[in-house]
Amino acid sequence: MKQSDADGAHTDRESLSTVQTVDDEMTCSAKEVVAEVAESGPPGWRSMTAVFALTVAEETVEIVFTVDDRSVQVDPPEALLASVRRLRELSARLEYGPWWRLLVWSSDGGEPEFGYDYGDEPFPDGQMFAPEVYRADLAEYPRDRLPVWLAAYVGHGDRQTRSPRSAVAAVRADRAAGVRPVPMENQLPNLPALWARWAVLSAAFVAVGSQLGPRILPSLGWFESSRRAGSTLYVLPGGRAVLSGGVWDPPELDAVYNGDAPMPSFYAGAPDWVADSVLNPRAAAGLLSFCYWWEQGQWFRGESPSPEQCGSAVPGVWTAGTVVDIVTRLVPDAPEPRVRAAADVLVPVAQAGLVTRTTVTDVFGDADGFDIDAALYQFSIAGVTAREGQREMSAQDAIDRIRTYILDQGLDTTGYPLAELTAERVEVGWMVYVPVPRGEIAIGRAIFYIADDGVVEHSTSSIAPSVYVTGFEQRYRRRLGSLA
Repeated sequence: MKQSDADGAHTDRESLSTVQTVDDEMTCSAKEVVAEVAESGPPGWRSMTAVFALTVAEETVEIVFTVDDRSVQVDPPEALLASVRRLRELSARLEYGPWWRLLVWSSDGGEPEFGYDYGDEPFPDGQMFAPEVYRADLAEYPRDRLPVWLAAYVGHGDRQTRSPRSAVAAVRADRAAGVRPVPMENQLPNLPALWARWAVLSAAFVAVGSQLGPRILPSLGWFESSRRAGSTLYVLPGGRAVLSGGVWDPPELDAVYNGDAPMPSFYAGAPDWVADSVLNPRAAAGLLSFCYWWEQGQWFRGESPSPEQCGSAVPGVWTAGTVVDIVTRLVPDAPEPRVRAAADVLVPVAQAGLVTRTTVTDVFGDADGFDIDAALYQFSIAGVTAREGQREMSAQDAIDRIRTYILDQGLDTTGYPLAELTAERVEVGWMVYVPVPRGEIAIGRAIFYIADDGVVEHSTSSIAPSVYVTGFEQRYRRRLGSLA
């Protein structure tokens, strides 16, 4: 072995020996702390929990004992606090720095245990200090790396926020620099489908009484997963929307906060209405990891990763089949083929804005274990429910209403015998007209469209029905508060 190699090996052994010595000292000191916590409790206590959150600038302690089925909180004696401080100073000698929280606990009749919290997950409310407190601690005990959430908490510097004023300025700068958003082809469902599927999932989780799953609020879809990922879908007038959120511990943000990488330009090319009030709250904490916006019938993004990389932050709205699978799994005690068949109907009905109590109960049944009213409320505020009576409109009802409309409007019926009115079904209503006599050609002949909510539109044969129906369906869904 070369001398340099020998010196290096000797140094490594010394480092390992030092670490082991510190570990041993910490274990011994922690056991003393645990014993002091136990001694601070009232007579006859059965179990206890204690949390010590410490920094060089601030500290908070909570010690709770269970006595005769009552919770008793005690103030720590100063000697105990001194022992905890010494334990943290010991841990500061380790390579990864001192712990942020010391946890002590015991169950009924069990031996007390302890553990260290280095911030792998966000600290609970009441045990989180202001950013400047952690910055002071980091100045005293520098660290090579922080958990992404904590690094963002102390150093995001509002780099992800976008006020209306800054949004307008950014739009001007993007135009001057020729920055354009990235069109997203076949990466997300179109907005109407995405919104309706979000509503189906929200209603399903509400129906089964789950506290998990997505939710629908007025003009807002909300979702937080069990894996600390989540997103919001804000729907704006004029067929616009913003889908944004974050995944847990994204590598892009790790490179920003724990390295020298620049913050991704999530809003590159975004319109000025993509601003703070329609962004996921993670933006205010510096933890946004994607932002997509919908306008002019298409999704766009800046420097966000593809939706495929953010899948855990968005509910399962990717395809109708994905939604059906999730809904089916939420009703495990019912016959799977029946639930799946009913869910297969529910999804397209929601996308057409025609959900009724029957389509919901067909999935879940009328059992007391399901909250159908709450599920229907989710559909209602999403604007995808059928209005009372609109599904009962028959072809004859449509003809009768159009006849009344023509007479009420005093329209000229010369060569347009009302007795010959015919109705053809379109997706959200009926097309009603008098057929042109065989062998004749008519230009600009009246065609009437009546939607399932009873609204009548007057058109002519100069506009091809296949073209007109598209706008007719969009206007219908807007009236119901749905999306087009």
